Amino acid sequence: MDVKRLKSGVRLALFFFGGIVTLLATASCQPLPAASTVPSGPPETVLQTVIHTVEVTRIVEIPVTVTLTPTPDESPTPTSTPTITDTPTPTPSHTSTPTYSPPWIRVQMWSACRYGPGVGYLYAYDLFEGNLMEVIGWREVLAQQQDGTWEPRVWLYVRAVGGVNICWVNSNLVKVVRGDIFDAPPYTSSLPVSVLYRAPKAVEAWRDGNMVTVIWRSIWMTEDDYRGYLVEAWVCHGGQLYFAPVGYTGVNVTHPAVLIPDEPGCSELSGGRLYAAEKHGYTSWIPIAWPDFDSTKDTKI
Repeated sequence: MDVKRLKSGVRLALFFFGGIVTLLATASCQPLPAASTVPSGPPETVLQTVIHTVEVTRIVEIPVTVTLTPTPDESPTPTSTPTITDTPTPTPSHTSTPTYSPPWIRVQMWSACRYGPGVGYLYAYDLFEGNLMEVIGWREVLAQQQDGTWEPRVWLYVRAVGGVNICWVNSNLVKVVRGDIFDAPPYTSSLPVSVLYRAPKAVEAWRDGNMVTVIWRSIWMTEDDYRGYLVEAWVCHGGQLYFAPVGYTGVNVTHPAVLIPDEPGCSELSGGRLYAAEKHGYTSWIPIAWPDFDSTKDTKI
């Protein structure tokens, strides 16, 4: 077949098909006449062309190479998990506080344990040779010796080991078996109190050189209760102020008296106070107006 003729036939067919489509489109766009204007007579023959649209599909396989880019993980997994080793905190070593162990003494001979540091105080109970005691405290006092002189002496505040009854004993009558008695603290104990009798009402003191006389007016007591009187004085001896307790246990006369040494040379003032004693304890005390070194004898009682 001649190629030119073929191309000419195709153009003619396309032209003819296009004219038909144009005619149909023009006819479909014209409005229909109203019912009242439809002419009578046989109906016109109308040519309708129905166009079926058919979708023809064909599977076309086109090889496509897709390169996938990995999406980064928001929480990347580490290649290795570090191991954390805790360094142990050293535990501080406990520093224990040394436990205080009271000194121990052993009684060398029978002695009276008393309510105060001196022979002028009331008797508490007996200590016997071999008794083991622990020392709670100590006190140095100025005491009169058997030859009449006055010398410092140390008294110990003691109790049986593990015991509760505490009293005072002269350190000359015991032997130290553990520790040092001066490891215990200096101590001042309280006295047992009596409310059965009133305190003495009148007391005076005068000086004769380095000796002071203390005199007072006695109070009435039953013979069974009477235990004398107690003067607690603070006096100067060798340039140092000492505590000097002096007891009176003589006959309950109208005006009992005691002598106490007191020297010059201390920066602190001397002084004293007076108690009455009965077997249950001591009355309240009254102060003693202590004489100066330039005072003279003056008895007013």
